[in-house]
Amino acid sequence: MASPPLATDDWVRCTGCGELVYRRRLDRLLKVCPDCGHHFRLRAREWLDLLVDSGSGVRFGEEVVPEDVLGFVDSKPYPERIAEGRRRSGNSAAALCATARIDGVPIVIAALDFAFLGGSIGGAVGELISRAARHALKDRVPLLIVSASGGARMQEGAIALMQLAKTSQEMARLHAAGVLVVNLNTDPTYGGASASFAMLGDVIIAEPGARIGFAGPEVIRQTIRQELPDRFQTAEFLWENGQIDLVVPREELRTVLSRLLRLHSLAARPGLRPVVSGDTAHAGDTPVTDPALLPERDPAEIVALARDLGRPTTRDYCAYVFDDFLELHGDRQGGDDPAIVGGLARLDGRTVVAIGHQKGHEVGELVRRNFGMPQPWGYHKAHRLMDYAARFGLPLVTFVDTPGAYPGIEAEQRGQAYAIARCIMRMSELPVPVVCVVTGEGGSGGALALAVGNRVLILENSYFSVISPEGCSTILFGDRSAAQRAAEQLRLTPRDLLRLGIVDGVLKEPGDGAHTQHTATAQRVKAALVQTLDELSELQPSQLVDQRYQRYARFGDPKLRLTKGLGHGGD
Repeated sequence: MASPPLATDDWVRCTGCGELVYRRRLDRLLKVCPDCGHHFRLRAREWLDLLVDSGSGVRFGEEVVPEDVLGFVDSKPYPERIAEGRRRSGNSAAALCATARIDGVPIVIAALDFAFLGGSIGGAVGELISRAARHALKDRVPLLIVSASGGARMQEGAIALMQLAKTSQEMARLHAAGVLVVNLNTDPTYGGASASFAMLGDVIIAEPGARIGFAGPEVIRQTIRQELPDRFQTAEFLWENGQIDLVVPREELRTVLSRLLRLHSLAARPGLRPVVSGDTAHAGDTPVTDPALLPERDPAEIVALARDLGRPTTRDYCAYVFDDFLELHGDRQGGDDPAIVGGLARLDGRTVVAIGHQKGHEVGELVRRNFGMPQPWGYHKAHRLMDYAARFGLPLVTFVDTPGAYPGIEAEQRGQAYAIARCIMRMSELPVPVVCVVTGEGGSGGALALAVGNRVLILENSYFSVISPEGCSTILFGDRSAAQRAAEQLRLTPRDLLRLGIVDGVLKEPGDGAHTQHTATAQRVKAALVQTLDELSELQPSQLVDQRYQRYARFGDPKLRLTKGLGHGGD
């Protein structure tokens, strides 16, 4: 049998599928294999050419070069390896830094080059990453770090190890100052990079198939003597396990980065006021704040409508209410619960963080999303996004629709109660406007974890309760048969909740209900959100926190009568 043809200057063999690809075609495809989608490595300079506006890149830090601080010699002296890295990469070090723009938005970019000693992290790379971070902090512009690294550089010993601390403290300064950090992790990103700057971004993006982890797979096999699962340490594996936000094909990277930067650019404009488009104002948009204006209704009917699978979900509202929505994923601890959806959104000129429970309309999605019942890692994801809102001064909008938190064995093992408690506490102290909308079921603590707001609104065919009517019936009346009676006794209807001051306003649903008119319902939600955020934007962070504190401190206070429809957090 004849051996396969060899790669030449004109042809490249794909390491993913083994096929030969014409080099010029590969270049036109951004070095992505047309047969299997394998992403070939790019040089640091190629990343600048791909991602930033043409002619906008201005490099800095080129005087920073590796030093042989240990006099290290393996099969050859370290200085010879440095010289070889320079020849192969065309760079003076394994990283390059530049100021640039992406679709006009200024950024600082630091890109590692695997061609220079495997992109390994030594003193020079640590210094360049740190300088890029300081530059971003000084100019208060986003930092984009593109990583391709085999780990810390052995030839520099403990000096290389110290770069993990050096760069991590620079990331901490950026976080504290509210400066956006974006990681783009490519193949491979291991060791010293992944254990420091490459996994500390506010948003972490990876290319398809990129290998990302701490210890390399061969080291793991030799250490624990176990076979590793399929796709272990791939970008997809990390995404499924909550470690990264997005897996983005190379051809889409610039678009996704542009959306992300634009959302933050809008948020950063001082004094920006929302511009309400003409089609958002309709009769019935204004929330009802007087319970006397609402008719008495059968609580069981409201519960049934709240559970109707045709009602808009959080993803529906994100599509209809917002002008743009970029979903972010993962709790950074071990999971990405599909029962919680969240990310950055644009609402008539202002950027917000949106989080909500997600059920679904079809059986397949309902099962995949656990019928909207979050696991602990779902609440950890929500908590992470709450922190995101606080760090960047973004208003928080939540959509509440869950029967309750998932009561399973693993949920209890992994701290369901703690996860819920953390969210409730975090929402109570957020220094940004918080508006919560109950769009369906408001089941117990699992709902309250996303419903501690300056304003809490509810759709007229929704409910909020300490327990489900069926659960109440079982506990107090012996079985589920008295669920209708329990629903009446729980006073869970929007009219009762408004009278008790639990909610601040009730949104009327168009036609026969939200389940029949998604778009019209979303327009009413949008108008109410814009109006409410407009009001809250007048308050200082300390006032927002104090108002929220007072709103919840009053419940159960015998000096206050909660029978007059307190509304709007008033007294």
